[in-house]
Amino acid sequence: MITADGGGSNGSRVRLWKIELQKLADETGLTIGVCHYPPGTSKWNKVEHRLFCHITQNWRGQPLTSRTAIVELIAATTTKTGLTVRCELDEKTYAKGVKVSDAEMAALNITADPFHPEWMYAIAPRPISI
Repeated sequence: MITADGGGSNGSRVRLWKIELQKLADETGLTIGVCHYPPGTSKWNKVEHRLFCHITQNWRGQPLTSRTAIVELIAATTTKTGLTVRCELDEKTYAKGVKVSDAEMAALNITADPFHPEWMYAIAPRPISI
């Protein structure tokens, strides 16, 4: 199960997000359940509350002079209760403006949840064709 914010690159209406999840489902053989927070409610995200406040405290007074400095500050974050953070810089170059066709969307093995299909769905591996 993935919980995701309602906007940004992993928003519920982002076609490329769903295409990449389909690739992951196909590669792993796992069905991936997705629940997006409704628009304007990312503050409900438990990860943000448990993690980002500690990252912010760890950054206090440190100049963010480079991407490496930022990654090192994030990776050095810990809490009294034992939370530790693993962080690494992704130096891969990603294409901008990738368009996803209607045909690619139609090929998704996606099942919408009856409760809120616009925010909740599952993407299952596609059958392997011989």
